[in-house]
Amino acid sequence: MTPDGRNEIFLWKVLIIRYVSCSICILHDSVSSVSTDHFPFQLIKHVNAELLLDDHIRENLLQVHLNGLLQTDDRIALTEITRQLKLENTLGDKVFGSFSETLQFLLEALKSGDQSSKPILFLLDEFDLFAHHKNQTLLYNLFDVAQSAQAPICVVGITCRLDVIELLEKRVKSRFSHRQIHLFNSQTFEDFIVIFKKLLCLDIIFPDQKFADSWNLQVEQLARDPTITDILRQQFEFTKDVRALQQLLMYPVCQLSEMSPSLSVSDFVESRKLITMDSKSAMLHGVSILELCLIIAMKHLTEIYEGEPFNFEMVYSEYSKFAQRKSSMQVFEKAVVLKAFEHLIHLELVRTVDGAGSRVQKEYRLMQMLIHPTQILDALQKYPQCPTDVRQWAASSLAT
Repeated sequence: MTPDGRNEIFLWKVLIIRYVSCSICILHDSVSSVSTDHFPFQLIKHVNAELLLDDHIRENLLQVHLNGLLQTDDRIALTEITRQLKLENTLGDKVFGSFSETLQFLLEALKSGDQSSKPILFLLDEFDLFAHHKNQTLLYNLFDVAQSAQAPICVVGITCRLDVIELLEKRVKSRFSHRQIHLFNSQTFEDFIVIFKKLLCLDIIFPDQKFADSWNLQVEQLARDPTITDILRQQFEFTKDVRALQQLLMYPVCQLSEMSPSLSVSDFVESRKLITMDSKSAMLHGVSILELCLIIAMKHLTEIYEGEPFNFEMVYSEYSKFAQRKSSMQVFEKAVVLKAFEHLIHLELVRTVDGAGSRVQKEYRLMQMLIHPTQILDALQKYPQCPTDVRQWAASSLAT
């Protein structure tokens, strides 16, 4: 892929200029649509702008923009196509009571043209979602008109699904030209820093230009700060998605106030911690000591039996042995322990094994733990006033 995509997109441009009917699928990665100014929608917009510089094309090219998130079925899509092509005026007093009648009208309107007709460009964003429409009727008919060259139309599908062709039915696939343009993000860390600065910097049209200059200077300094650079490097290695970067920037920006009008490096550090926080580990900070003991008992059972399922009786036995060894630990009645165990199930820290019958008494129902032993140990490090005996029991490799 060239830096600006000109070589790959040139095919599409030539086909439109020469009024050649075709169908093309543009594939991009899931973050490319928001991570740079060129991939893929800005690139398509740029090519469109170049096409419209030609007076002949600008006067004759018709464009239809559809989105799989908005046009959720073929009926809605057909209505939108009719609206964008301004075919409502040709309906007159006709009333279409069914989808098939509307489709038939649209196809007749398309097929009534010839090679001298105005070319139509169909841009199908979220193309993979159109493949989930019932019978894929719309795709089949659009590809069929393009393949038969009855009228000069170009169907361009845009998606991040690499397997989108496999989603097409056999009859639809046979009408598709199988032309594919791959737009994959070649973003570097330097590009990521530029995006970081672009998201934070104030525009030149900001009312208070003096403040804008001061603010933008601070952003430049932040971009060179070693701590910020390290945080951005971690973010870049984890994901290049600009939406994730915006989420990282949200906390520091929200901390701004009259008393604190500048961005703080410590706020970026805190934001990174909040984003990378393990939700399961965070949930463990709120459980009771009894529930924590049951989780540790399940951890030991998982290690002893090498991941095999366990039941409440096994967990209670493990907990009882520990509680009786430690005189400082309060020993709860079995009914109380069972209630704590059920609460862990409601928190989705434990779940019933698939296939374990509901007729089985709940104390003997097979269960599996949904948290990793390392998450338990990490949570114990931050658990407020955790008893030393409990920490030591959790750190032991096997129950004794």
